[in-house]
Amino acid sequence: MWRASVITIFPETFPGPLGASLAGKARQNGIWDLQAVDLRDHATDRHRSVDDTPAGGGPGMVLRADVLARAIDAVAPDADDRPRLLTSPRGRPLTQARVAALAAGPGVVVVCGRFEGVDERVIAARNLEEVSIGDYVLSGGELAAMVLIDACVRLLPGVMGKEASGAEESFSDGLLEYPHYTRPQVFEGQDIPAVLVSGDHGRVAAWRRAEAERLTRERRPDLWAAFLAAGGAHVSGAMPKKTTDG
Repeated sequence: MWRASVITIFPETFPGPLGASLAGKARQNGIWDLQAVDLRDHATDRHRSVDDTPAGGGPGMVLRADVLARAIDAVAPDADDRPRLLTSPRGRPLTQARVAALAAGPGVVVVCGRFEGVDERVIAARNLEEVSIGDYVLSGGELAAMVLIDACVRLLPGVMGKEASGAEESFSDGLLEYPHYTRPQVFEGQDIPAVLVSGDHGRVAAWRRAEAERLTRERRPDLWAAFLAAGGAHVSGAMPKKTTDG
């Protein structure tokens, strides 16, 4: 069973969205497990304090190294080989490749960042890997932890209905996903691209690939540059035909 342990000062926020849809059903079916740990349970004073003022002065508060270390040691002792992650805006961006690697492992231990940050000493002492879900700042790491866990859980065997549904989506091969269409055939004067209803699977595959390349080139030049560097682009770089196929 893939196991996710989350250390937070707001354990009541879990499972949240992780209790619904694919993740919720998978949890009910025993594919994965979620443990929300209250950081305050590992404080030693009567006020259950977990933070203090930053050394050197400045605004805000900082999560204490000693309290957080006790929580991590209780949740993930040395024999636990799950990666220890810290949600942080200064962390490395979470990518689909990293998600796939995490999903292939035994699970994760996620520390939810709060306040101004976490004492640097516990990050080093407990080998926390800082992870960011984007270049913006949230009130805390709980939402980021949910995003990370959901991204992993949906890749676990038996969670998604069809294996192909995970193989052809955005970022799976370094590209954004191609556009999708369904009934009705005509919507407000716009037809479904003819190639998609042609029955020619080869042409459909080529159209989807070309559209994925076009969207990535237009919307995510950073991904497109990485894709080109990896030698993945079509030699021609051709755009999909628009005259007859939509």
